[in-house]
Amino acid sequence: MTPLDQGNTAFVLISSALVLLMTPGLAFFYGGMVKAKSVVSMMMLSFGSLGLIGVLWVLYGYAISFSNAGVGNFVGIDGWFGIDLDSLGLAAQVAGAKEGLVTAGHPDLAFVAFQATFAIITVALISGAIADRAKFGAWMVFAGLWATLVYFPVANWVFNFTMVDGKMVDGGWIVYNLGVIDFAGGTAVHINAGAAGLALAIVLGKRFGFSKGISQPHNVPLTLLGVALLWFGWFGFNAGSEIAADGIASIAFINTLAAPAAAMLGWIAIEKIKHGKATSIGAGSGAVAGLVAITPACASLDPIWGILLGVIAGVVCALAIDLKFSMGFDDSLDVVGIHLVGGIVGTLYIGIFGNGVGAAFGFGWHQFAMQALGAGAVLVYSFVLALIIGFAIEKTIGFRVKAEDEIAGIDTVVHGEEAYAFGAERG
Repeated sequence: MTPLDQGNTAFVLISSALVLLMTPGLAFFYGGMVKAKSVVSMMMLSFGSLGLIGVLWVLYGYAISFSNAGVGNFVGIDGWFGIDLDSLGLAAQVAGAKEGLVTAGHPDLAFVAFQATFAIITVALISGAIADRAKFGAWMVFAGLWATLVYFPVANWVFNFTMVDGKMVDGGWIVYNLGVIDFAGGTAVHINAGAAGLALAIVLGKRFGFSKGISQPHNVPLTLLGVALLWFGWFGFNAGSEIAADGIASIAFINTLAAPAAAMLGWIAIEKIKHGKATSIGAGSGAVAGLVAITPACASLDPIWGILLGVIAGVVCALAIDLKFSMGFDDSLDVVGIHLVGGIVGTLYIGIFGNGVGAAFGFGWHQFAMQALGAGAVLVYSFVLALIIGFAIEKTIGFRVKAEDEIAGIDTVVHGEEAYAFGAERG
C-alpha cells in the first residue's frame, strides 16, 4: 500500500473540480452560438447531462468502466451496481480512520471522482449537434442509454488498465491489446462524442432553412466566456490525467497551453484567407479544436511538436466544419468538425510524431496503424449505437420538437423560460 500523499490527493481533486467546470463552460460555449430564443434549451442539455450522468456514474457507471474483471469485461466492481467502498479499501477511511487503498499516493475514490467528470462532459459534448430542435426529455433518455451502452464500455476499453513497475499488465482491449496511446481521451471522449453527434444529426434531420449562414451566434461574449472556462478546465482534464503532480503532468500542461494557442492562429488564418476576416468565434473554435487534438497526445509530444499539431488541427477543423454542407447533415455547432475530426487528428498524430513511437523518428508505422484501428473502432461503435438509440427514441416518444416551435424558438415551449426579458417589468 502506497503512503497517502496529500499533495497528489489535492491535485487529483482540484483537477476533478476543473473538469467538472468544463460542462457549464460548454453550456456557455454552445449557448452563445444558438439563437436567443433557444439558448436556455441549449444550455439545459449540458446541465441535464451533468445531473443525470453524475447519478448514473455512482449507481453503476464506475462499476462498468473500471471493472475488476480485466480486459474489456463489463462485469463491474461488486457486480453491476454501485461504488463499493470495501472493494476500494475505503470503508475504514470514510469512517474516520487513516487506512484505505491508496494508489500513486491518492485515495482511489479521488480517481472515481475524476473519471466521473469525464463521463459528464463527453455526453454533454454530443448535444451541440442537435441545437435548436431537440426535446429535453428525449435528450435525457438518449443521454442515459448512450452513457450506459457506449461511454461506460468505451471508458473501460481505454482508461481501465493496471500498471506494475511502470509496465501495463492488464487493461481494456484498446489500450492493452492494441497498445493505443490516448493519454486523456481523444478516443473515449472526443471521437466517441463526435461520432454520436453525427448519428443524432442524421436522426433529427436538418433545421428549417439549413444553409450556410442559417443562424448567427446571438451572444459572442457568452461563447467566448465558454471557451475561457473550457480552456481553464482543460488543464485539469489533460494534466490531471497523470493522476500525480509530476513532470508528465507538467508536459501535459504546457502542451495544453501551446497547442490550442497555435490552433487558434491556424483557424483564423483560414478564415482570413477564405472570407477576408478573422472572427472571434473562429478564434474560440480554433482554441477548442486545438484542445481536442492535444488531448490524446499531450504527454507524448515535445512542445514544439504540440505547436505543429495545434496548427494542423486549427486548419483541418476550420475546413472540416463545411463537411456538413457538402455531405448534407446538420451538425448545428460543429461537433463533428471539431471533436470527431480533431480527435482523429490528435490520435493519429501520435503515430507520426509521438516520443518513442513516431514514424517521423524512425519507429515505423506500427503505432500509427494501432492508433487508426483504435480510433476507427470507437467511431464505428459509437456511431452505430447512437444511431440505433436515436432512431428508437424518434420512433417512440419523438426526439424533435414541432416545426412551429422550432421556428419560433424552443425555450418557452420546452422549459417555460426566456434567456432575456428586455423591457419586461420585474416585481
